[in-house]
Amino acid sequence: MPPRVPLFSSLRALNGHGCTAFPSVQICRTFASTSVDQASTVQQRRQHRDPYALAQARARKAANISRQEVLEQERSAALGDPVRGIPTPFVQSFETVIPPTATPSSTSDLHTATRNESGSPNQSPPGPNAELEDYKNFYLTQKEIAEASVRSEQLTAAVAEQDFSETDDPEVKRSREQERQQNDQERKQKHATATEALNRIVSLANGSSKDRLRVNIQRCVDAFGRHQTDKKLPPKPPVAESILLKNPSANTQKVERAGPDTGSSEVQIAILTAKIKTLADFLETRGKPDKINKRNLTILVHKRQKLLQYLRRKERGGPRWQHLIETLGLTEGTWKGEISLR
Repeated sequence: MPPRVPLFSSLRALNGHGCTAFPSVQICRTFASTSVDQASTVQQRRQHRDPYALAQARARKAANISRQEVLEQERSAALGDPVRGIPTPFVQSFETVIPPTATPSSTSDLHTATRNESGSPNQSPPGPNAELEDYKNFYLTQKEIAEASVRSEQLTAAVAEQDFSETDDPEVKRSREQERQQNDQERKQKHATATEALNRIVSLANGSSKDRLRVNIQRCVDAFGRHQTDKKLPPKPPVAESILLKNPSANTQKVERAGPDTGSSEVQIAILTAKIKTLADFLETRGKPDKINKRNLTILVHKRQKLLQYLRRKERGGPRWQHLIETLGLTEGTWKGEISLR
């Protein structure tokens, strides 16, 4: 055990150096000055004392911090936006609910979808852009709307073309023919106006965001459901014989689907992408102070991240994974690493 040094003897030794008034302050100054003198090497003592060396150290630290910020920005740019990813035609079509391959149609094109060029009421061939709006509001289809329009034209034409009187006077016949033509023209104009009004009523452009989201969910099911993708994408390779010998139950045959695929990972990821886009657009424009929807957006983004990680691990970069990533424009930032939305 080392010998104890009495306090008064140490103070007496310090008093010999000229610190009689305030011994405690002098002790602190002595230890502070000796911390520099007790440096291990001459270079370290010089760095502690040289102001130029201190300025160089501060400059190196500032350069390292700025470089770390640049690298973080480059890394985040390489990963991509964790919420939106890369804009693609399919994702951008969520706003208008029109397929990306279609082009906007005019009013006359919509009218020609309900009537043919000859004007016969029994036939209703589609116009050149009849496939533009396959999805309508109120669960209606373009075919049902065209049939209703033709039926209404038939009913009005049957009443207008009735003629209960017969005469041999040519002037009366001529006047009646002119009147009939005028009535037909007026009836066609009224029918065109009614068709335009009906198309505007059932158009999703005039619907609410909830109506568009419902149709977008149906589009995701039609685009990524396995009842559709199994016809286009190549199937998975068969199970190896070595695995079958070790685990005979691995060769289980799947039951055929009874309806459309709505529960696979691809469909759920596409539906979550549609919901995330709708919610992100709302928060950017009108819902900036809405904290509840910000939390809901974070929940949806993390749900999609978990499904993407599962699908990536399961498919291992297969055709289903590539088809999903390329169509939805998802980047590594949507499933890789930790996602924090500020």
